[in-house]
Amino acid sequence: MVFAYHNRKYWRGDVPDWLLRLLNEGHMGVTLFFVLSGFLIAYTYGNQPIADKRSYLSYLLTRLARVFPLYWIILSLSYFDNGFPDASSAIRTYSLFHAFSDLHSLDGIAQSWTLNLELCFYALAPFIFTWMADKPVKAWIYTALLFLPAWLTGYIWHAANGNPDSFLWPASFLLHGTFFGRFPEFLTGVMLAIFLKRNLNSNNLSTPRNSISGFAGMVFSLWLMGQMQPDIFHHGADHPLGPLMRSVAFPAFAALFMYGLITEKTYVSRFLSSRLIVLLGNASFAFYLIHISYVNLKIKSWHLFADRNYILLWLVSIAIYLLIEKPIYWQCRKWISKINPG
Repeated sequence: MVFAYHNRKYWRGDVPDWLLRLLNEGHMGVTLFFVLSGFLIAYTYGNQPIADKRSYLSYLLTRLARVFPLYWIILSLSYFDNGFPDASSAIRTYSLFHAFSDLHSLDGIAQSWTLNLELCFYALAPFIFTWMADKPVKAWIYTALLFLPAWLTGYIWHAANGNPDSFLWPASFLLHGTFFGRFPEFLTGVMLAIFLKRNLNSNNLSTPRNSISGFAGMVFSLWLMGQMQPDIFHHGADHPLGPLMRSVAFPAFAALFMYGLITEKTYVSRFLSSRLIVLLGNASFAFYLIHISYVNLKIKSWHLFADRNYILLWLVSIAIYLLIEKPIYWQCRKWISKINPG
C-alpha cells in the first residue's frame, strides 16, 4: 500500500479515477502497521518490562536494537554519498528527534518520521498495557492527555521565539504526524492483544466471517476516504472526518481482519504464514527503509524496471535482512541479555 502510494504520481495518467483515489489513500498502510505494532508489542511483552528497572531497560534496548542499527547504516551511507548536514541537523536525524518538527520531519531518510512514533509507543507500551488491562477507558484517557503537554510545549515555544523549527507545532502536525495524535491506531492493536489473551479458546473457527468482514471494512474505509479527497493531490485525511476514519474506523476494521487471520483457518491465513511471506515480513523493515529516499534513488540511477523496481527492492531488502540486519540484531540481543539474564 505504502509503495503504491509513494509511486502513484507515475501512474496518474494510466489508471481510472476510482483506483487513483484508492492509491492516494495508500498511506493507510502506515495505520495498518501501527495497529499491528500495537498488537505485537502488547501480546509479546504485556506489562512485564515494568516489573523492575532492569527489565524495562532491557526491553527498551531490545526495541532500539531493532530500529536504530540499520537506520543508522542507511542514513550514514546517504550522508557519506551526498554530504553531511550541519551538526544540529545530523543530531536530529540520527536521534529521530527531527520527526517532532513539522519543518524537519522529512529530513534524512524521509519515511523515518514514522519510526519516531514507533519509539514513542515502545516507551509507553508497558504502561499502556497495564492501564488497558485494568480499565481500557483509563488507557485511552491517559494517553490522549499526552497531547496537551506536547501542544503546550510547542505553543509556548512558538510564543517565545516563533518556534522557527516548528517543534510540536502546529496542532495539525501533532494530530497527523506524531504519536500524540496517532495513538488510537496503536491502542486498537493493544486492545486486540488483550482480547485474544482473554479468549484463547476461540481459535480455529471454521468460517472466515471476521477476516472477510474486516477486510471489506478496510476497503470500504479506503473508498470512503477517497471520496473525501478534494483533488488528486490531497488525502481524505485532510477532510474534517478524515482523522476519524483513519484513527478509529480503519483501525477497528484492521483489528477485526487480524483477529480473523489469527482465529480462522483460511487460504489467506495459510498464505500469509507461508515461509516466503514470513521472510518478506522479516525483511519488511529493510524494505521500508529503502523503498524511497537514498537507496531507492541510487538503484534507480543504475536501472529502473517497469514495476518501479518493486521486485528488485524486495530482493535487496531480503539480502540486507539476512546479511546485515539479522546478524547485528542478534548480536545486540546477546549484549542486552547480560543486563537482564531472565
